Amino acid sequence: MSRKKKPVSTHDRELFREAVKDVLPLNQDKIMPFQRYLAPIPQQRKRDEVRVLQDMMSDTFEAVELETGEELLYLRPGVQKRLLRQLRQGKFSIGAELDLHGMNVPMARQALAGFLKECEKNGIRCIRIIHGKGRGSYHKEPILKGKVNTWLQQKDEILAFCSARSTDGGTGAIYVLLKRRR
Repeated sequence: MSRKKKPVSTHDRELFREAVKDVLPLNQDKIMPFQRYLAPIPQQRKRDEVRVLQDMMSDTFEAVELETGEELLYLRPGVQKRLLRQLRQGKFSIGAELDLHGMNVPMARQALAGFLKECEKNGIRCIRIIHGKGRGSYHKEPILKGKVNTWLQQKDEILAFCSARSTDGGTGAIYVLLKRRR
């Protein structure tokens, strides 16, 4: 069905002209370019991933510590003691390093989780994490050292870790041995 156009009355034309009398024509023949919209950011997915990381590295986890004095020492059950001995002697090449100096606990947790994920993705086997000795903390005690110790023991990809040699930071840093990438 086609509709016939209704003729415009003279009165309507006059009203229209009166309404647009101050309008000026545009002096351009350009067309606005098509704007691409950015892909949506999956906010809920980000929140879920952060929550999983927090749950995986909670502060309430009871770690089985093999710590003597200020030195950190951990060997996952079933892993050969020879690997820990080689790690303590610095026989593994350090593939990456993370410095947590100046970070608070939530920042350090996030940085460590991201760092471990990157190392696993890149197939890095041995890393050094500098947690500091706590001299800049409120009570002059290492806070991040204990947190890192607890968090790492909860991660399945960690085979062993120990305090670094004095030339690499001593008790203010640790060497960490990761599982081989499959």
